[in-house]
Amino acid sequence: MREPGERPVDADGRPRLLLDVMLGKLATYLRMCGYDAAYALDRDAEADERVLDVVADEGRLLLTRDRQLASRASDSLLLTEREVTDQLRELRAVGFVLELDDEPAYCGRCNGPVEAVDDGEPRPEYAPDDGLVWQCRDCGQFFWKGSHWDDVRERLENL
Repeated sequence: MREPGERPVDADGRPRLLLDVMLGKLATYLRMCGYDAAYALDRDAEADERVLDVVADEGRLLLTRDRQLASRASDSLLLTEREVTDQLRELRAVGFVLELDDEPAYCGRCNGPVEAVDDGEPRPEYAPDDGLVWQCRDCGQFFWKGSHWDDVRERLENL
């Protein structure tokens, strides 16, 4: 049982998150930084009551830009900025570690767990032959460190 005010964390000590419908792009960045970052629309949680249910049922910290919703959640962080880079700055200012992990843990698309694809296992033709490739166990999406990875790393370094 959690103590009052104790924030639930994952195995790496990071808070487990639920991002409301206004923060979908931010969810992708946080997943790439190793956060268990569920997105409200992926959980069919567009209505405030459903968002609050997911936060309570799954023990997640709510990230939102909705002042009213934040005040109703048992554990929330209100973001004020609209642009994702500014939102990342807000999170860094309150102690979030925003660096790309060496290996992804969560799918950027659905937040499912990812695992390395072994050599010889099927992979899409467009995936690089040299280097590691990961696949989401939930949605099947493939990932590798390509130009998008480099773009995100650069954005994070320039916060």
